[in-house]
Amino acid sequence: MSDAEMQDEAAGCAALPVEEMAERASEAAAFLKALSHEGRLMILCHLSSGAKTVTELEQLLESRQAAVSQQLARLRLEGLVGTRRDGKAIYYSIQDAKVLRTINLVYDMFCKVGA
Repeated sequence: MSDAEMQDEAAGCAALPVEEMAERASEAAAFLKALSHEGRLMILCHLSSGAKTVTELEQLLESRQAAVSQQLARLRLEGLVGTRRDGKAIYYSIQDAKVLRTINLVYDMFCKVGA
């Protein structure tokens, strides 16, 4: 997207009625607050490549099970991830398309070589 296209899109946001803008800003703030933890961002980054169990995430993140489970619980509470059971294993996956879009943007801005 070019700079001009981004400015046009941003101008559309500014054209919203103040009540609608406030409502959307509140939704956006809640969404961003749910993402604003490095552990949750790292979990979502791993989940962006597909469903994972807590054990898989523990190993990928080199973190304790309790810490991973706590962050997954928050993401699940916010409706950002969901679960499915396969035998004894519970798989976590991204449930909200906005999350995947945001994780990809964060990757492009902060992780991609040359960012």
